[in-house]
Amino acid sequence: MKPSVNMLIAGTQLWARKRQSFIAMLGVLFGIAMFIFMISFMKGVNNYIQDTMLASIPDIHIYNDIRTDYASSVTGDWLRNDPAKMIVVHHPRPEKVRLNLKNADAIISDLRQQSEVNVVSPLLSTQVFFNYGSVQLNGILDGVNIIEEARLFGLHDRMMTGRPEDLLTTDKGILLGQGLADKLNVRRGDLVTLATPEGTSMRFRVVGTFAFGLSTVDNTKAYVSLSGVQQLLAKNHDYITDIRIKLRNINNAKGLAIFFGKRYGYKAEDWESTNPSIKTGNLIRDTLTWVVSLTLLTVAGFGIYNIMNMVIASKMKDIAILKAQGFDGRDIRTIFLSQSLVIGVLGAGLGLLLGFLLSYGLSKVPFPQTEFTFMKFFPVVFESRYYFFGAGFGILTTFLAGVLPARKAARVDPVTILRG
Repeated sequence: MKPSVNMLIAGTQLWARKRQSFIAMLGVLFGIAMFIFMISFMKGVNNYIQDTMLASIPDIHIYNDIRTDYASSVTGDWLRNDPAKMIVVHHPRPEKVRLNLKNADAIISDLRQQSEVNVVSPLLSTQVFFNYGSVQLNGILDGVNIIEEARLFGLHDRMMTGRPEDLLTTDKGILLGQGLADKLNVRRGDLVTLATPEGTSMRFRVVGTFAFGLSTVDNTKAYVSLSGVQQLLAKNHDYITDIRIKLRNINNAKGLAIFFGKRYGYKAEDWESTNPSIKTGNLIRDTLTWVVSLTLLTVAGFGIYNIMNMVIASKMKDIAILKAQGFDGRDIRTIFLSQSLVIGVLGAGLGLLLGFLLSYGLSKVPFPQTEFTFMKFFPVVFESRYYFFGAGFGILTTFLAGVLPARKAARVDPVTILRG
């Protein structure tokens, strides 16, 4: 019976000071609402920045790494048995090596059997010069399986003109980065002439343009079919220098890169190793988001602590009367802790609702559009773990904020208070 009486007294005191209780609840409400709003928005921004920076980077890149070893030389091996001669080789050069993956087809077939792998895209890339009148512009020509490449980098969403599949229906077709197309002053249907550093040249017809929003890509890169580059470089049909992989879970890239490197005997690099600044930037932004968000909740908790202290100071006589009537220290603690928890639960529930509404509203605000913007609305993520954490932290903060005032109330000596 006594717990019900404690709850009734706690409710009566809360209702008796509606203004103070409402202000305390608002502190929790806005603290949690801003926490939900900020972390949902900042995580959305982080995801967008990461997706943009990784737009042209595979999760794992397998290639034949050149290992330079000057410990031995042809001259040294030839004259090794003549002890009377001292051999000194100046400016040694590595032997001529083939950069292709010798068993590329078998590797690609095996990778496609791996459950963690989503897309496998073979690549043959070379530096080329695009002829623009008397001027030659440097560029990178990627020979790809355009269907796999489109899946790897989401090319369909990045096409400015044409479609990726147009490479399959056009003889010697080429897809140009939008910046490169603008420099060459060409449009869809025009012919472009390019040459390799070895002097071979070929003409291709522009079937489309794409834009990643990264000048290092849009101003230099072009796509043609894999056979087109093999023909340009006078290589056979199985000559492939790189394999690029997209995983089902990007967070597994580091471990799988080590596994693939040992399995196939070639260099396998994950996106974190090749772009550590992306991971560092995400960590800094995430840390800043959590620090600011938790600060808001902590400030709300201190607000409740101050209000509960003021309430107890104004209710000393009421506490003394309750003790004189037989309520012990545990009952007094229960009464005031219950008030803190009621404020915390109500504030947390309304704060979650307000935070969701603010986040949802921002997700429907149109993002300022530019030529290379692929985002229609402000980026916001909705993850249930943030809502559970916000509610739990908000209630815990209000509970802790009521512990000290409640213990103070429980230690009140009724005789001293009633004597004045």
